[in-house]
Amino acid sequence: MNPKGDKPKSKISASRKLSLKMLLLTRACEDLEKERQDREEEKVRYLGEKLPPLQLSGMSLEELQNLCKELHGKIDIVDEERYDCESKVGKHNKDIHELKLKVQDLGGKFKKPALRKVRVSADEMMRALLGSKHKGSMDLRANLKSVKKEDVKQDKVLTTEVGDWRKNVEAMSGMEGRKKMFDTGGGAQ
Repeated sequence: MNPKGDKPKSKISASRKLSLKMLLLTRACEDLEKERQDREEEKVRYLGEKLPPLQLSGMSLEELQNLCKELHGKIDIVDEERYDCESKVGKHNKDIHELKLKVQDLGGKFKKPALRKVRVSADEMMRALLGSKHKGSMDLRANLKSVKKEDVKQDKVLTTEVGDWRKNVEAMSGMEGRKKMFDTGGGAQ
């Protein structure tokens, strides 16, 4: 580097750079043109090899029908090959896309931040989800059923009063038991 800290000057003059660029561009254009011509020649050669010229003059109706059947068979084969090639290309493109995504994921410099516990009340959560539509406060604890110790004791007493289950079954068996159930069900309505 220069002691001044500036960029080092190029040893090639600007006019020389320009002439080199022009030479490179003309060479690239010539190569592209040659490549296009080669592709055209390859295409003509391939078609000449695969599709010989048809000579339809002097053929009978039966020979023409056989020729048509042969051509249809060849078309089917070519269509199958084309479909296979298209499906392979589609699969390879999908694989390439997935691999690119993997490379981006692996090469990325982002790190997942450590998550913090955040305490959010029900009102704040509803306000965040619904925005301006959320009105009033929502106290979830107010809707809960309160259970007292006395209620638990009463439940225990009820379960002990049930007594022998056989007596209950005998009382409800037969037509009298069904009639009682019917009468009590009908009276409740």
